Amino acid sequence: MKDTIKNIVEYNDNKLSKSFAFFIQFLIVLSVITFSVETLPNLKPQTKAILNSIEVFCVVVFTAEYLARIYVAGNKPKFIFSFFGLIDLFAILPFYLSFGLDLRSLRVLRMFRLFRLLKLVRYNRAMRHFAKAMLLAKEQIILFMGVTLVLIYFAAIGIYYFENEAQPEHFSSIFDSLWWSIVTLTTVGYGDVYPITVGGRIFTFFILLIGLGIVAIPTGIISSSLTKVVEPDAEEE
Repeated sequence: MKDTIKNIVEYNDNKLSKSFAFFIQFLIVLSVITFSVETLPNLKPQTKAILNSIEVFCVVVFTAEYLARIYVAGNKPKFIFSFFGLIDLFAILPFYLSFGLDLRSLRVLRMFRLFRLLKLVRYNRAMRHFAKAMLLAKEQIILFMGVTLVLIYFAAIGIYYFENEAQPEHFSSIFDSLWWSIVTLTTVGYGDVYPITVGGRIFTFFILLIGLGIVAIPTGIISSSLTKVVEPDAEEE
């Protein structure tokens, strides 16, 4: 009995397991769609009832899947506190916590239903590759994020000294300048705050050049990691 359940819920190459995986993926997408539809104003009571029925069905299936995975797990505590174990728990927890709470709390809990999207990582091969690539490159990504934060802070200091006297309403402090720094270094450029002094514009030019590099670096890191993850699987096939 245990082996049969394990063959169904664990991802492998048998037909039954693949069918189960596709069914769960379908329910995840369906659940996210109903979550979005629920935000539409002036829904009819019949529509709300249908959406609620779909949610209950999805939660029942996700709960059964979660309990089945605990049942077949060799090390149950390890699975419960693992990444996928916590994702499976968070995918169903808001539904059970919503009982007896007011509508404002319920709205907050409903946001956590989006954790169900992360369940797709387990069932989708490409997403599993991406997750492995992120884990492989985590040290480089953490280093990159640290350097980026330092650059954002230094950019805020620089623009503050160039623009403070000319635009005290926008650059009254380094903390106010951080918004300009983030928007400029990420090359978003909303245009709500911009330099008007010659020094500030020259400084902005160099910050924009650095920003282009900041956008490109994580792409290269993740691409390199993806190549390392995908190539062994391709050789095996």
